[in-house]
Amino acid sequence: MPAFLVVLLLLAAGVVTVSPASAAPVAACAAGPLSPSKPDGAVVVAPGTDLSEKTRELPAGTTFWLTEGKHTLGQDEYGQIIPKDGNVYLGAPGAVLDGGGVNRYAFTQQARDVVIRGLTIRGFAAPRDQGVVNHDSGEHWTIEGNTIEDNRGAAMMAGPRQEILRNCLRNNGQYGINAYRAGDGITGLLVEGNEITGNNTDDWEKQVPGCGCSGGAKFWAVNGADIRGNWVHHNHGAGLWADTNNNDFLIEDNLIEDNEAEALFYEISYNLVVRDNTFRRNTLVQGRAFAARGDDFPVGTIYLSESGGEPRIPARTSSVEIVDNVFEDNWGGITAWENADRFCNSPANTSSGSCTLLVPSVSSCSSPGIGSRPLYDDCRWKTQRVSIHGNKFSHGSSCTGLCGRMALLANFGTYPDWSPYRDSSVSDAVTFRQGNRWYDNAYSGSWRFVAHDTSRTLGASAWQGAPYSQDAGSSFG
Repeated sequence: MPAFLVVLLLLAAGVVTVSPASAAPVAACAAGPLSPSKPDGAVVVAPGTDLSEKTRELPAGTTFWLTEGKHTLGQDEYGQIIPKDGNVYLGAPGAVLDGGGVNRYAFTQQARDVVIRGLTIRGFAAPRDQGVVNHDSGEHWTIEGNTIEDNRGAAMMAGPRQEILRNCLRNNGQYGINAYRAGDGITGLLVEGNEITGNNTDDWEKQVPGCGCSGGAKFWAVNGADIRGNWVHHNHGAGLWADTNNNDFLIEDNLIEDNEAEALFYEISYNLVVRDNTFRRNTLVQGRAFAARGDDFPVGTIYLSESGGEPRIPARTSSVEIVDNVFEDNWGGITAWENADRFCNSPANTSSGSCTLLVPSVSSCSSPGIGSRPLYDDCRWKTQRVSIHGNKFSHGSSCTGLCGRMALLANFGTYPDWSPYRDSSVSDAVTFRQGNRWYDNAYSGSWRFVAHDTSRTLGASAWQGAPYSQDAGSSFG
């Protein structure tokens, strides 16, 4: 029997724990929910008991123990559990909370310090962009060792200081995790040891083209996140997608593989460390779709879109550092891109109403003031201070055509007519003046490099030579 299957069987039996940095992934879905012991004083909840009513009746800080069997919330689409501060909900082996395709949400409102552990939560019908667990992004919820699967919308929302630990987040209609809170304000998020797989079963990018609303996990305006030790795989879209004014992310020791779009999409955001991860066979579906329609944009397995390091925004780093990762048989490598037409107050900014974290209001970024510093610099999300080193990039002989590319580029600015970033000004800046560097990497296979704009595809020697001077100290197999 292959070693990988042996490890999975042992994990399912609860015999061993394997670090995701090793060859075998964290198999939370095969292992099933945790089986916490019944604490003394816990309120026993059998199937058929109205858990919503019990929660209303009993004081804050009550621990509920859900026994084996299927627990339901009635036939009202708004049937839901509204925890009080400090409530704990534990599942005995075989405890299932089932929405029956009727209830929208399982756990809602804004209590603090809620714990949900050891449950299977399935069959809820949350609308698009909404979540089943912690629907209203309450603060410091601990969601641990659950299987949250086969729901519409997102398996869960995230709130400040939320801990998402060792869950199976599987086959949900939109996301496994939607880290969005009205008014922003999510800080100190921990996502550790989860298996996030098969999400976006409703294929939202096909239903609403360009919605940017699909994948394993989506993060919006999160300030401080540790994403480590997870297995993120086979999602119908991006694996991890941070979109709009995220900051201070650490993504380490994850196995991210077989996602249809980017393994990691970091978009108009700041200050990121990506280290000691393994990326395998990502972006193949998206890359082939681009190629089939003749689109030569360099689709990246890590895609940095108008994202970079910014020392003026407090974080654990002032750069984007991608270091000591392994990339195997993905469609592409790393694309560091900047859209010259996308800036604060531009009609081309799809995150409409959002401005950079350096400018207090969208209206500030207008003509004529935007044409002079500091607004000229601060109204633009910049792909800058990117450091890519110590990584291993490989692909096999089946990679032909538009795959196997690394890229550092921007477009020719054209829009709107009052934009100060027209012509090649942003292409020149991102390529030569914004501190973006590849070095000390190892390449295996026939890699090509796109520099400045999509018209310039280079071999390794031209990429290393003047004027680009990239990948000093790197090896090319």
